[in-house]
Amino acid sequence: MERRSFLFACTIGSLGFVLGKAEAEQASNPANLRVALLPDENASTIIQNAAPLKAYLEQTLAKSIELVVTTDYSSMIEAMRFGRIEVAYFGPLSYVLAKSKAPDIEAFAVGISKGSPTYKSVIIARADGPVKTLADIKGKMVGFGDFASTSSHLIPRALLARHGLVGDTDYKYVLLGAHDAVARAVQSGQVQAGGLSQEIFKSLVAKGSIDGSKITVLAESDPIPNYPVTMQGYLSPDLKASIKKAFLDLNDKDILKTFRAEGFVATDDHAYDILRETAKLLDLDLAKLKG
Repeated sequence: MERRSFLFACTIGSLGFVLGKAEAEQASNPANLRVALLPDENASTIIQNAAPLKAYLEQTLAKSIELVVTTDYSSMIEAMRFGRIEVAYFGPLSYVLAKSKAPDIEAFAVGISKGSPTYKSVIIARADGPVKTLADIKGKMVGFGDFASTSSHLIPRALLARHGLVGDTDYKYVLLGAHDAVARAVQSGQVQAGGLSQEIFKSLVAKGSIDGSKITVLAESDPIPNYPVTMQGYLSPDLKASIKKAFLDLNDKDILKTFRAEGFVATDDHAYDILRETAKLLDLDLAKLKG
């Protein structure tokens, strides 16, 4: 009887090991890859514009690709943290936040624009409004995007701080969720100034979403490390190599429009240390930020 019990226990244990191994292998090399894109504009527009990317990745990786646009930056960070997405195109700060909560994720590629893996943030105001210089922002309302946004929160906030303007002390601010929402709020006069990505601002003007004649650029930031493409560290080495190659080899201009980039080059986590240092200058505890 004891021997039977022992053999039964061994059999169940072995079965559990096999099932566990199979589940691990399935997770490390899934048939379906969920690829998240940053929710910095309207979600349906992002999905529609990224259709060529989906087709390219399906053909290149021989996988089913599901494009994901979360409701905000925080939910995207949580999705990466809990393994609900395998690949993600993060903003620099949202990547740093995600990395602080999910240390095993890996930044592997970064977009390049005008030959550089950097971009800039701008602070804008209505051309006929009360804000003509950064100094005029004192006592006014400023619009930022998402709390976890690099170019629509962290960097413009740091730029104002370097000019002696501290949020909630020298000016009030409101978080509007996305870059395009900031531009619209400035144009409508809802806020007197706002911070957002220079590339997104130019794109909004080019598309006619924003009337460029009604907006003035007050200041632009120093170069910021561009948006990284990241993946889960638990994916199989072969799959990770294939995903990395797919992005580094990408040269289709229509697909690259999704990323506002000319192409991708390799990167790693150390490229984003400057954002951690900027957060420290603002006394922002990254571990306590939303996400």
